[in-house]
Amino acid sequence: MRILVLGGTAFLSAEIAKQALALGHDVTCLARGSQANPPDGVEWVRGDRALGSAAYEDVNSSWDEVVEVSRDPVQARDALEALGSGARHWTFVSSCSVYADHSVPGADENAALLEPLPEGQAGTPETYGESKSAIESLTLTLVGQKAHIVRAGLIGGPGDGSDRYGYWPARFAANTGPVLVPNIPDDATQIIDVRDLAGWIIQGAEMGLTGTYNALGDVVPFSEYISESSRAALGQEKQPGADARIPLGATVRADEDWLVEQGVDYWAGPDSLPLWLPPDHDGFQSRSNQAAKALGMTLRPWQETLRDALDYERSLGLERERKAGLSRETERRLVGLLREQQA
Repeated sequence: MRILVLGGTAFLSAEIAKQALALGHDVTCLARGSQANPPDGVEWVRGDRALGSAAYEDVNSSWDEVVEVSRDPVQARDALEALGSGARHWTFVSSCSVYADHSVPGADENAALLEPLPEGQAGTPETYGESKSAIESLTLTLVGQKAHIVRAGLIGGPGDGSDRYGYWPARFAANTGPVLVPNIPDDATQIIDVRDLAGWIIQGAEMGLTGTYNALGDVVPFSEYISESSRAALGQEKQPGADARIPLGATVRADEDWLVEQGVDYWAGPDSLPLWLPPDHDGFQSRSNQAAKALGMTLRPWQETLRDALDYERSLGLERERKAGLSRETERRLVGLLREQQA
């Protein structure tokens, strides 16, 4: 197939290009390349999508597959109008952030969506869900009969620049004192490996798959994820009969209300505890992935993703400044304060 990836230099889009090339497809990436280059072996067309329709002049031909990962509805419309008629199949990588309600575990693709961002309004980080919802709507309007909409969840694995999924195994591996952990043993985590997501996207293109599907990992309780993070970091194997709720590393567990009182943030960002969600988000990391799995989406063991994420964290440096998680100074202060209050 002749595949055009709108992007190809960052995390997911780069993995899509890499895997498609390895499978023997003819891959072209349209990208600025301001921070990274596409994988070796693809054809790289330099283009800045901020320029509007002019950005697509050098790729305005027939494609078997176009892969769109944008979060900006203005740029997405330009691409659809310039390339949609010449594409046999179109994949848009959306997000489960498009859903209006995150409180119901097990919800599927029929759940209600956020109102799309108004026509002509550029997306921002604060309107991420509305932006993706708007692009879904545009895609269905302009190329809906040949569109595969992929609603991804949290993506993990090597190359992840968000610093979320890898925070916990990296924190145990750093081994710099007790690890502050939110006391949420039964809360869900749901991560899809970037390699599995890319594989599903390419498989959908090869199948000519159309429709909308959640592309998510399987649900793993937070306690199991934390325990496995500790084991992976410390090089220990799980013992038969071991309680998954008891991490092997030294931990200090804090109640959610106390963490909120201390100004610790949910989910992501500086001085946050990644994968810890705010109230009424019980379904945010526990949506149904059954429709995609029934059509062939395959998932590697989540423990493999965790270990590969840890290897990637180690390659970057365990003591680097992070986009998500607690700084060592903040964590030590909070652990000390909690122990004083519990004494």
